Amino acid sequence: MSSHSRKILKKLAEKPAVSVAEITTPGPLLNKDGRYAITRSLKNLMEAGYAEIRNSDNQKFAKITPKGRIKLNSIILESEDALVPQTWDGFWRIILLDLPENRKSERESLRYLLKKAGFVCLKNSAWISPYPYEHLFTNIKKDLGLTAEMMIIVTQFVDEETKRVLFEAFGK
Repeated sequence: MSSHSRKILKKLAEKPAVSVAEITTPGPLLNKDGRYAITRSLKNLMEAGYAEIRNSDNQKFAKITPKGRIKLNSIILESEDALVPQTWDGFWRIILLDLPENRKSERESLRYLLKKAGFVCLKNSAWISPYPYEHLFTNIKKDLGLTAEMMIIVTQFVDEETKRVLFEAFGK
């Protein structure tokens, strides 16, 4: 994904909708020579299903899609800013994920993000990690409207046998 596409996705995630004119006008997102590149990147985002265009009062607005939010979260996890603290804070993050078969693509995207964030699937739909990414997944849960399909638990209370399994899984 191009740097223009990443910038556009970040911009679209900031508001419910952003005018296409704001995106394609020279300014913070692009210099005066980059209008074509931005327009092309926006078109590519739409073709990939990461953004959509809506018309309103003679103006076009771009909006990030749920698929675009997942892509943006994946980019955030891959960036150098997403470094995980090397010292463990003593809390386990447990995410229970139960999406039905008719939402298989969302389920696969979420599994991919969980793996990228260092979560390990220990029991069917139970993902566990010592890394503090619960806020990212709380936002994903809200963005995708996963009220009952995703549960996020942060705890330090784990029985001794389970602790051994977790320490073994994470090399702690």
